[in-house]
Amino acid sequence: MGEFLTEYGLFLAEAVTVVLAILAVIAGIVMLTAHRKPHGHEGEIEVTSLNDELDHMRHVMEQAILDKAEYKALLKEEKKKEKAEAKARKKQLAGRGKKEDEAEESAERDKRYFVLDFDGDIKASEVEPLREEINAVLSLAEADDEVVLRLESAGGLVHSYGLAASQLERIKRKGIALTICVDEVAASGGYMMACLADRLLAAPFAIVGSIGVIAQMPNFHRLLKKNDIDFEVLTAGEYKRTLTMFGQNTDKGRQKFVEELEDTHELFKSFVAEYRSQLEIDKVATGEVWFGKRALDLNLVDELMTSDEYLLDACDQGEVFLIRYEQKKSLQEKLTDIGVNSADRVALRWWDRAMNSRFWSR
Repeated sequence: MGEFLTEYGLFLAEAVTVVLAILAVIAGIVMLTAHRKPHGHEGEIEVTSLNDELDHMRHVMEQAILDKAEYKALLKEEKKKEKAEAKARKKQLAGRGKKEDEAEESAERDKRYFVLDFDGDIKASEVEPLREEINAVLSLAEADDEVVLRLESAGGLVHSYGLAASQLERIKRKGIALTICVDEVAASGGYMMACLADRLLAAPFAIVGSIGVIAQMPNFHRLLKKNDIDFEVLTAGEYKRTLTMFGQNTDKGRQKFVEELEDTHELFKSFVAEYRSQLEIDKVATGEVWFGKRALDLNLVDELMTSDEYLLDACDQGEVFLIRYEQKKSLQEKLTDIGVNSADRVALRWWDRAMNSRFWSR
């Protein structure tokens, strides 16, 4: 036991030294880079063909399941089919003018689906990537194309989700179809975004609704008073501050705060009713949530279907592209990741040494 404690103490000292050294290096570099200004857009758009990914998976399955002769014959048949289609297309276009070719190509072009993802937190932090992705899509998309948003959010700040919804409105104003898929949850601010869909799909047990507004805060006034601590709130304007965490709240302040909540709720209801006129808004705007099956009965969603099912069908009907805006990490963020990973390695090293010590093996 004594030997183990000695070994543990030495290793702990070593671990602390390593962590402190890493943190010192990170702090020094962060201080050197803190005053550097960002240079424009620190990210880039990535485009992935889901058709190609699906084809790749299918070929992997075929190669694993079919015997060599069957797989070889299948590949030969596919190549033969591709050559025949290319030859027929070339013959069809022979003798046509350039303008006729372009018109026909546009008319016969497969429908394109642009897939976006939004996984919302309380601040709707993914609004910035969503903005860039929509910018990219709108620079290319045409009236016959479609945007598919895979949405997951339990809601959050009103102004943040209001901005996120406004980004989706840009798609509708361009006359491009917007389909929104909810696999798990689109509640409160998440439903504010979801109701903009031309076609709103939800998994059978996805959580939908919560058309309501909530605000809560602790108040420490009595605790401060008990300990003879004064806290003063100075304002100019009768309702500059209605409720406070540390001062004494008044009935008048509470009443005004509730009025503001009610007004926000009315705006929320009006927004939802504008885009989903089939809803009995007073019946569903109670702050309640429903699972997908119940939400369908209330017209909160249009169909029960997972995003996977919808996108697989889309791959059969046209070209499906996943659009992602990947933000480049700053030096500080990279260094933070290094620090966290290093600390994890130190912790794992200690655990490995402890588990393999003679103390544990006895």
